[in-house]
Amino acid sequence: MNVSPEKIARRLFVCGASLLLTSGRPGFAAEATATPSAAPAEAAPPAVPNSPAVLPGHGLAQHPFFYAGEWNHPNPDQEMFIVRDGKVVWSYSIKLKSATGGIQEYSDATLLSNGNVVFARMSGATLVSPDKKILWSYDAPKGFEVHVAQPIGADRVMLIQNGNPAKMMIVNTASGQTEKEFVLPTGNPAKTHGQFRRARMTPAGTLLAAHMDNNKVAEYDMDGKEIWSIPVPSPWAAVRLKSGNTLLTSNKGFVREVNSKGETVWEFTQQDVPEIKLFSLQEANRLANGNTVITNWCPNGLKNPKDWPTSVQAIEVTPDKKIVWALRAWDEGANLGPATNLQLLDEPGVPEKGGQQR
Repeated sequence: MNVSPEKIARRLFVCGASLLLTSGRPGFAAEATATPSAAPAEAAPPAVPNSPAVLPGHGLAQHPFFYAGEWNHPNPDQEMFIVRDGKVVWSYSIKLKSATGGIQEYSDATLLSNGNVVFARMSGATLVSPDKKILWSYDAPKGFEVHVAQPIGADRVMLIQNGNPAKMMIVNTASGQTEKEFVLPTGNPAKTHGQFRRARMTPAGTLLAAHMDNNKVAEYDMDGKEIWSIPVPSPWAAVRLKSGNTLLTSNKGFVREVNSKGETVWEFTQQDVPEIKLFSLQEANRLANGNTVITNWCPNGLKNPKDWPTSVQAIEVTPDKKIVWALRAWDEGANLGPATNLQLLDEPGVPEKGGQQR
């Protein structure tokens, strides 16, 4: 009798299995569960996996990449990874709890061309070398959070500091001096955590910010004056493309490309990929070949971490919305955790050059 992979996956999930994929090959790791002697009178419907058993592409081996993610709360150590040839070749970790007791998470992270990594950790921002030496560190004042850290050249970092007031800062990592700053408007200055998750310098030297709590994406000159904006419900990220269009993501489950008039020229939603459950779409990056890579952060939709391995962490989609790669890596060989930052290392460009995508 022929049984589809989807039906097999459902039966495994009902038995307490966690669905995994390593290097593009499906597998599973069952947890020990007690089997009741008799089914309850009114059994609950079987849980539906959040992705098919077999995924497109070659799993961990599809691209070399740098990866980090927010709020992997079951683990006391938060890790970031470099993956090459389908294997983790480098990792770096910070504690979930800071020295002062606050939460830390990888909200933003970039691998520079010299091998250094700059990252935002909610409690501040850090620059670390390939041999894991801290080269620069910034600690946010009490009551403030840092979720944005973009390298600007080899010795400067653009930060967004959430708080009252929220502000953009350009910091010289060699001297530790703040060279530029201005205040950014927020929807609720008292609610620090929900203000910003992503902002980026553009090729024109302006700042493009996703106002998550103000439901808009706005562009500012270096005096802090707003020069362009569009309404977007709960935007998570926005980047300026070479075409001049803006590619943005929303916590409401869509990726959208808009032109300078704010008109939608391309959009990707759950309807375009019914076989893969979309949760919080965090980053979206346009590749040189025209494809778009999107990170799919699951903890807001899957409250139980035991269910996380049923989800896909990232997808690569063509302009006509065909999925050519889906990443699901939750096993002990490469347990990457929830996905926020995904930087493909086979893409052209200089990550720390202002206005370029990673």
